[in-house]
Amino acid sequence: MRMTAAIALFAALAACGVDGPPVRPSVNTTVGVGSNGTNATVGTDWISGRVSTHVGVGF
Repeated sequence: MRMTAAIALFAALAACGVDGPPVRPSVNTTVGVGSNGTNATVGTDWISGRVSTHVGVGF
C-alpha cells in the first residue's frame, strides 16, 4: 500500500509541473458484463515523454 501511495505522489508531483511543464492526466473507465457478473475499473494515466504511470482501482 505504501508503494502505491509513493507512486501516486510521484505521479501527482510530475503532473503539477514541479519538474517542468504540467502534464494533463487522462482518465480511463471500463465496465464489463459477463458470466461472473458486472465489473468496473477506473484509472488515470500520466504520460510525460517516454514515462507512463497508471493508477487504477477495480470494483
